[in-house]
Amino acid sequence: MSTTATPHPAPVGPSPQSSAVPGGGAPREHRYDIDLIRLVCSVGVIVSHTGATFMDAAGRKASGGAPVYWTGLVADSLGRFAVPTFFAIAGWAVLVGAPPKDAARLWQRMVRFLVPLAVWTALYLLWGRWRGTNDGPIGDLALDSLFASVRPAYHLWYLYAYVPVIMLLALVPMVRAGKRPWGIAVALLAIAAAPTLAGDLARVTDWDVPRFGWSFGAYQVIYAVLGALLLAAPAGAFGRRRLPWLLLAAASLVAVVGYQHRIHYVIPNASVAIALLTGGFVLALHRVRLSDRIRPTVTRLVEATFGVYMVHIIFEDVLADAFVRADVGWPAAVALFLAVCAGITVLSFAVTLLWRRMGLARLLG
Repeated sequence: MSTTATPHPAPVGPSPQSSAVPGGGAPREHRYDIDLIRLVCSVGVIVSHTGATFMDAAGRKASGGAPVYWTGLVADSLGRFAVPTFFAIAGWAVLVGAPPKDAARLWQRMVRFLVPLAVWTALYLLWGRWRGTNDGPIGDLALDSLFASVRPAYHLWYLYAYVPVIMLLALVPMVRAGKRPWGIAVALLAIAAAPTLAGDLARVTDWDVPRFGWSFGAYQVIYAVLGALLLAAPAGAFGRRRLPWLLLAAASLVAVVGYQHRIHYVIPNASVAIALLTGGFVLALHRVRLSDRIRPTVTRLVEATFGVYMVHIIFEDVLADAFVRADVGWPAAVALFLAVCAGITVLSFAVTLLWRRMGLARLLG
């Protein structure tokens, strides 16, 4: 799916290099720089999650194995720009890149998320049962997952927040275009009222009502809106030199590592250090030009990133359980991290590209 037409962190289908503007206008520019940003973010998520497994192996403390702990901490911190950047790209896509024309178009986009989310929820519930990690009957967990009060895999939280964020932001271009998307407005009102309603219903009836988890935080909306502002800026708007933004990202990374080590792990995405790390990363790649030779490869890989996001936890579980341990020295810790991270990345992309060739993208992403 073209970057110009897809408002989510990982495209779910093939697309041409540009898309026609309604009314017969000139084709809309394909933002290859945003394709590249998405691809780097997809790998960044894997880097961060792999780093977290190394930290867990050391008991999340340096005394549990300093080489493994510090390797994991730096890697975990390094990938912390990815999720805020996904929100930034989503905001750009829905507000600038390809605003939905009407409610029907928006629902079509949401279905392309919700169907894979439902499928992967079922798969991760089965995966947890097979591994013996589920903490309750699978039927109860499935019901709780429907309300997003239980996440069969921890990374699915993103979609529980992403869907309502996109619905909210999509109202802006629709209203500006004179549309009256009452269905979306009612759905958002239901999302806003559901947590209180669930609590009240539990108190009045004594039923075990699941907590309603489909919601978003203010920082997610802010990242999306500011992302639209940054990514829509013309080339050169932030200067012609990329080095200052790389230095900002590097300095912010040091702050993130220090925060996670000294103050609190996991660092909140709403922290100033994460915001600066994200901004430095985005601006370092803003409007970067990709050569014609590598564009097809980047486009093909970026089309697989949604599926990679959904499946990579399975490979992380397998490889981390098999290979990650705390009693290794510095060279071995770094080499082990690189090997495990590369294995997760290669397997995730390979499997995703395979099922896409088999026509399963609508089900699996």
